[in-house]
Amino acid sequence: MSQWKPCKRREFIRKLRKLGFEGPYSGTRHQFIVFEKHRLAIPSNAEYSLPQLRMMINEVEEILNHKINVNDWHKL
Repeated sequence: MSQWKPCKRREFIRKLRKLGFEGPYSGTRHQFIVFEKHRLAIPSNAEYSLPQLRMMINEVEEILNHKINVNDWHKL
């Protein structure tokens, strides 16, 4: 079984686009990505640590209203 791994910013955005998000768009402090009426801030660091990645994936799961397991994430 796969494990969660740190993720590059570009890769994270690419995977979110496959899930139906649009963007990124420029915001006041951070860029953000949009899904329907929901906005998710995208931090500007080049690579997201594992805790940061899990926090953002949890937000994505709430927006999409379904769980994303590690295997599904790696397939995107």
